[in-house]
Amino acid sequence: MLESITDDDLAPGALTEHELFTLVYRSLAPAVIGYMSARGVDDPEALAQDVFVAVLPRLGSITGGAAGLKTLVFSVAHARVVDHYRRTERRPRIVDYDPLLDLRETASAEHDALLAAGQTDAEILIGRLKGDQKEVLTLRIVAELSIEEVASVLGKTPGAVKQLQRRALLALREHVVEEEWVRSA
Repeated sequence: MLESITDDDLAPGALTEHELFTLVYRSLAPAVIGYMSARGVDDPEALAQDVFVAVLPRLGSITGGAAGLKTLVFSVAHARVVDHYRRTERRPRIVDYDPLLDLRETASAEHDALLAAGQTDAEILIGRLKGDQKEVLTLRIVAELSIEEVASVLGKTPGAVKQLQRRALLALREHVVEEEWVRSA
């Protein structure tokens, strides 16, 4: 159950600075993280930490009691969200390479660079997979784990791991056929 802050908690000398900050964090952090998640922030927990780091030195000068504290915390949270979106707007958008949209007829510079850096074709192909498929093949091939061990690591059933492995291998087959077509053209 969440702790709640009262005006008495904010009275000078009622709590030590550590106790007060702990109470403030435990009572308001879930709501701040929820607010940031609802606003679509990439890492709401990290941004919420920034909010509380900014609020900590101001705890001794809060006016307006618990309502004033809550207003301060959410004002700082809002400012951090705005700053986050300003930063992301200034950065170029990073888009994953999709070989299906690549109309070139020769290997990409990325592919050549990865080969020169020592990555094998298998590592490059596995790198193109997404999510659980990539994780399953990496654990099966690189870590040499059994189906049951992979299932235990990922918290899935052995049947689900087998299905993910099958789909991943089918996706790799499509990538290989596509690569052969690109190289032979």
